[in-house]
Amino acid sequence: MFEDIFKRKKINIEKISAYGFVRKDEKWVYETNIIDGAFRLYIYVSENGDVDTDLIEIDNGEPYVLYKTNASGAFVGEIRTAIEAVLTDIANACYDSSVFKTNQVQMAIEYVRKKYGDELEFLWPTSPSNAIWRRKDTQKWYGAILTVNGRKIGLNTDKIVEIIDLRMKPDDRDDILSREHYYPGWHMNKKSWYTLVFDNHISDEEIKLRISESYELAKK
Repeated sequence: MFEDIFKRKKINIEKISAYGFVRKDEKWVYETNIIDGAFRLYIYVSENGDVDTDLIEIDNGEPYVLYKTNASGAFVGEIRTAIEAVLTDIANACYDSSVFKTNQVQMAIEYVRKKYGDELEFLWPTSPSNAIWRRKDTQKWYGAILTVNGRKIGLNTDKIVEIIDLRMKPDDRDDILSREHYYPGWHMNKKSWYTLVFDNHISDEEIKLRISESYELAKK
């Protein structure tokens, strides 16, 4: 119900601990009263940042679940607004902005940041989940991180996946695309770009190597 509050955000464990969350049973738990102390709100955050809530009516100790249903009315609306305010504060205080979610994307972003000092550029306001890297000296792109329906790149799924487009020499195309989990470049010239999926089928070290190769090909 409150998923949009945490959209494009990544949990920061140090911040969530400082906020007052306590580690319990492989989750982080935070408690607070809402509606003038009439209800006790419990917020659970998993290791990957997923959020769930429980609400207990203090007078009788009973769970209050209507806010999780399609129930309407002024009172349940007031409760939802109060919960949303708490969750929004937690999202702002305990999460970092993160357009891309997979650990491999975060690894690639950090690798490029440390090795080349480059940050992703988000060039398309209507496509906020797509971004590119470019060399400072030539201004040529050497990588693009995109989100796409898996079926569009040849996967047997309609799930939205995070991918990276990288440069290749046209003469190497047949060899590169013969490798398992390598795909023709998505939304790029398929003669000189190929696509990898951030799904752990390819190791972090191999992805780093391919990024470096692409960086070198963008120097001319």
